[in-house]
Amino acid sequence: MSTENEGNTVPPAPSAPPVPVASPDASPQGAAPEGNAQGAPRPPMPQENPAAPPAAPASDQPPTAHGAAPAGQGAASAGPAPDGSWPPPPPATPSYGSYGDGAAYGGGGASYGGDAGGPGTGWGASWQQPAPKPRAGRGGLVAAVLVAALVAGGLGGGLGYTLAKDRDDRGSTTVSAPDSATQVKRAPGTIANVAAKALPSTVTIQAESSDGEGGTGTGFVFDTQGHIVTNNHVVAEAVDGGRLTATFPSGKKYDAEVVGHAQGYDVAVIKLKNAPSDLRPLALGDSDKVAVGDETIAIGAPFGLSNTVTTGIISAKDRPVASSDGSSSSKASYMSALQTDASINPGNSGGPLLDASGAVIGINSAIQSTGSGGFGSGQSGSIGLGFAIPINQAKYVAQQLIKTGKPVYAKIGASVSLEDSSDGAKITDQGTGGAAAVESGGPADKAGLKPGDVITKLDDHVIDSGPTLIGEIWTHEPGDKVTITYKRGGQEHTADLTLGAREGDS
Repeated sequence: MSTENEGNTVPPAPSAPPVPVASPDASPQGAAPEGNAQGAPRPPMPQENPAAPPAAPASDQPPTAHGAAPAGQGAASAGPAPDGSWPPPPPATPSYGSYGDGAAYGGGGASYGGDAGGPGTGWGASWQQPAPKPRAGRGGLVAAVLVAALVAGGLGGGLGYTLAKDRDDRGSTTVSAPDSATQVKRAPGTIANVAAKALPSTVTIQAESSDGEGGTGTGFVFDTQGHIVTNNHVVAEAVDGGRLTATFPSGKKYDAEVVGHAQGYDVAVIKLKNAPSDLRPLALGDSDKVAVGDETIAIGAPFGLSNTVTTGIISAKDRPVASSDGSSSSKASYMSALQTDASINPGNSGGPLLDASGAVIGINSAIQSTGSGGFGSGQSGSIGLGFAIPINQAKYVAQQLIKTGKPVYAKIGASVSLEDSSDGAKITDQGTGGAAAVESGGPADKAGLKPGDVITKLDDHVIDSGPTLIGEIWTHEPGDKVTITYKRGGQEHTADLTLGAREGDS
């Protein structure tokens, strides 16, 4: 499966508010334009065969930085035909279009950030007599009901105020709860309780390159020394002379530096400069024991909205995923991922995926895209298919990066085709740069594998392609013993081998 890294820049790829502590307000506000009918006073005598009022197309305002969407406008409804009596009857009450009649939020009538298609009455348009209609339609009824509702609402508000005022000298008419909201206790194991404990240990990461390019991601506290675990693609812009900052939900911001990054694993470790002494690392769970259907909680900064909490379940395990940041120099990342339907969007990258107890079971890394963003900027959003790097793998990688600054990858010592396939991972006839497809003296060579062999299983895991094989190998550590099932000339064979090691991304 090919997906997209869900960082702030979403490339084409091969396969809530903060905790109640002081923090910057990340929620954008946008204003939706409203149309109105406005014109000259009614003429002294009614006209025969009056013309319909002029209409001007309503248009959307450009989306704000965080995606505020304007409401649509509908056209004013025409009233019943005038009679010949004097004085003439009052003008008919217009019916205003409901939200979305002109433009749909992210879809429907007009795409988000595009022009709406419905007509509406423009500002400053002259008033004209509405055209006669043989019978009143639903629009007229809606308008009448609207006016009645507004009048009733006004009366109700006035009466309510009067009654309350009359009772001022007899005592309050309100009832207070025995405990204030701040005293409500959330039971252990509830989402609110888990979120309250985990949020103080998550950070929103701002990465900026030396030329000003960058984006937003998420990370979480790994240890008390100030190490933060996140995705490689979150910090990639700041690796060579860039700038990193990490902001906690409390609003405290720290400069940070990259300790090490693994492009293939899509894991990185950064360290806070002048780290505080009261850091609380998140507890790490066991991703091997996760079951399909288990509850999940994701924390991140989707579209820059820091400290957002979403929930879902584990939808699948061992999902083969290949992703990339889209740059020409980028190498793909491979994972045997945890799939979740918890809402994950650009900015969630690097954030923790928690189980119901609050333990980290994965690092949110990629989302499946439908191919069209629909958010004006072309970014993709959650469609319920999110993927996380299992924490057992990420923990091993993070420890290696902290220890040496370089990743160490497990390998079989054979070059396999990366083309989409459903038959297995085929060992190519030639390796990269003209090298041998099967490394001399490597694990595959010692196990008797040859070019043209098609690997169909690694232990009990079905292998349907080269990327699937790579992702599955990388769930292991160098030195692990595995069983390979392969086909040669239509015959199935098995071989045991010990995985080798490769250091670095090159």
